[in-house]
Amino acid sequence: MPGEYRQYLFPPDHPRLAEVRGLDPYAYGEFARKPGTFTGGLVEGWTPLYRNDFHGVTENGVLRAGLYPLKPAEPGEQAPVEAMVAAANDLLAVLDDEGRERISFAADAVEWQTWANPEFMQFDTGLRLDLQREAVRERALALVRASLSPEGYRLAHAMMLVNGFLGEVVGLESILNEFSYNIALYGTPDPRAPWGWQLYGHHCALNCLVVEGRMALSPVFLGAEPDEIDAGPHAGLRDLFADRVRLGLALMAALPEEQRRQAVLYERMVDPAMPEGRVHPGDERHLAGAFQDNRVIPFEGIRLIGAPAEARTHALAIAEEFVRLLPEGPRAARLREIAEHLDETWFCWIGGHRPGDVFYYRLQSPVLIAELDHHCGVFLDYDTPKPFHVHTVLRTPHGNDYGRAWVRQWQERAR
Repeated sequence: MPGEYRQYLFPPDHPRLAEVRGLDPYAYGEFARKPGTFTGGLVEGWTPLYRNDFHGVTENGVLRAGLYPLKPAEPGEQAPVEAMVAAANDLLAVLDDEGRERISFAADAVEWQTWANPEFMQFDTGLRLDLQREAVRERALALVRASLSPEGYRLAHAMMLVNGFLGEVVGLESILNEFSYNIALYGTPDPRAPWGWQLYGHHCALNCLVVEGRMALSPVFLGAEPDEIDAGPHAGLRDLFADRVRLGLALMAALPEEQRRQAVLYERMVDPAMPEGRVHPGDERHLAGAFQDNRVIPFEGIRLIGAPAEARTHALAIAEEFVRLLPEGPRAARLREIAEHLDETWFCWIGGHRPGDVFYYRLQSPVLIAELDHHCGVFLDYDTPKPFHVHTVLRTPHGNDYGRAWVRQWQERAR
């Protein structure tokens, strides 16, 4: 229901807002690190993880070889590398020497793994856009636009606009705004050699690498609280995840009753049957979020090889929605890769599965993890998940997050 979130607004003088109102991103980052606080606990748990040697998410801890051979893109499936190189060089051109140094990292740098989706700045990687000149911000968005599909850019930018809207609604514009995001470049922009960019901040994190005309776009985190803008110049932007929600429900409805029971891991979003730690204080139910680059995530639920054709069709449609940010050519290549592993794809569910219910689902195969989860309030006052607070995560398991499997093959060839 439009505007439903407004009944959950904190009073303006509530400590949740008043204690941090007016803080700049760095002061708020220090505030968020306080021991004993909710955010301090998150920082303490996540900080050590990013420096672990990158392995990749797997279902059993063992990397599967041969999933991502590095070869030039097929005709018609090339990434828009020429436009991306031009946009990246335009961005570098408007920076001074210090800015160029701050924004630039090696193609396989560990800093890729510092991205996060909360609003507090845990790692100040690259350049913080809301502290940059308008020319820098414009060219950063131009690089993102040049890299993604038109609809993918609109969706990612919508996360940023909703973030700015939330900041206006709760009076925290200094830490929640359209440009409260960091951007970094990895490698040297080049037509063939590996390079890419990273944009991350509250409810939007994108990691994009190109090599030999191919594109890897993961990890990706997109979320919104609320899932709409109901006032101001962008009013009418809403239901940003409607298709991902609808397709999840449709897949469940297409399963026979016995398979549906197998797919449901837990009937409640916070279920007494859950093991300790299954609901994380920050991530809640999703497993493949920030700092989980090496996590073992077992297959759960049902294997789609035995599911009805309609359910399998919905599974592929879910995958397509999650990779829709990719330009048309790389998207076709990625969807073919996903379809080739459909018989090895699993689907699981937590919560209700009727229209209007809140829930979590995960579509998982050797080459894909796609998660959707409804969350509790962070800047709005509710302690049970609501349909208007959505988190989604996309991963490329077995080592090709950040295009890392391709980068390693490129480096081995160059030796």
